[in-house]
Amino acid sequence: MRNDKHIAMRLRREGKSYKEIQRELGIPLSTLSGWFSNAEWSQNIRKNLESKLGNKLSIAGKRRWKEWRQSAQEDGKKTYPQLRVNSLFIAGIMLYWGEGDNKLENSYVRLGNTNPNMMRLFRRFLVEICQIPEEKLRAGMILYPDLNESVSKDFWSKATGIPKNQFYKTQYIQGRHPSKRLSNGILQITHCNRQLKEKIAIWIDMFQKEHP
Repeated sequence: MRNDKHIAMRLRREGKSYKEIQRELGIPLSTLSGWFSNAEWSQNIRKNLESKLGNKLSIAGKRRWKEWRQSAQEDGKKTYPQLRVNSLFIAGIMLYWGEGDNKLENSYVRLGNTNPNMMRLFRRFLVEICQIPEEKLRAGMILYPDLNESVSKDFWSKATGIPKNQFYKTQYIQGRHPSKRLSNGILQITHCNRQLKEKIAIWIDMFQKEHP
């Protein structure tokens, strides 16, 4: 029988973790677990240690997230002066300002519309200005039930240049006016990139300040 159990017990009651006790006394983790895992007082210490660790990880995660957002925003501020002379850039941010998903609570750079020319322009903005690889873009249709999914997908793929294998599952909606139908539904182009979304928000904000 080990003669250092009483020392390990004292350290455990002081709130030490198994690993801390192991480093100090050289006692295997399995032995420490056998001694203390079933003791209610030791279980309470474990819960307290887990809570403290969770808080530390949460604080560290929030700090990293804040630094990451600031980095994206600074990049947006840095690139705006060079991009503002590009007509496609201005068209893209104005289009996103009016029609895009501007909620910073999510990471989706997303825009939907019924106009194929508008959607083609948005794809060009993402690829040519934002430098998003074409294979990273996703498209999705919102259709009325009486529209042919295959025909609509052919139309939107040809209109935007996005391959059909990059379309996600089609959504269907019921319209209030049976006589009024969108011939090919609504297309959404999406790219999941929170850093880009932060930059677009900065670009729009800088444009607004430049044109009050």
